[in-house]
Amino acid sequence: MFNNYNIILASGSPRRKELLEKMDIAFEQTSLDIDESFPHELPANEVAEYLAVEKSMAFRDLTEKEILITADTTVIHQNKVLNKAADKAEAREMLERLSGSEHEVVSGVCVRTRDKKISFSSTTSVKFHELTDAEIEHYIERYEPFDKAGAYGIQEWIGLIGIEEIEGSYFTVMGLPTFDLYGALKEITS
Repeated sequence: MFNNYNIILASGSPRRKELLEKMDIAFEQTSLDIDESFPHELPANEVAEYLAVEKSMAFRDLTEKEILITADTTVIHQNKVLNKAADKAEAREMLERLSGSEHEVVSGVCVRTRDKKISFSSTTSVKFHELTDAEIEHYIERYEPFDKAGAYGIQEWIGLIGIEEIEGSYFTVMGLPTFDLYGALKEITS
């Protein structure tokens, strides 16, 4: 449907790449490294979309037939944003915090052409069962989840054994709300 456009995914995430490929969308991937700080007064559920837009605006100017997709995912637990863990200790702390409780995963996306911009976010509620210290240690040692918000990937071992239920889109938790993205691509190309 979007063959007349050169679609650029400005994200180094292998999960976003995989999801876009499964949507049968031809694209090129590039990574974009920006400062991911945000205003502290910004409500936690708006941070992911804010960062997706910041990433988009930091990218070069687009040509007439280019579409840029940027995204960011945050984990929110008790109104606190949990970004990527810097090390094993921080990953352990995050997973202990999420253990036995519910949190929200928000994926923000910005879709931009030379003349239009659409940004949105999608929220999914995730509930972990009580994780043991051994389960947390196994996951951190084996999967090194330092490139993931909240220090976990739903599609990995810890998601398979630790997540009791989700309410919302599984793909939002993976980092790219595919249903909403498809709608935005249709809208921006119409």
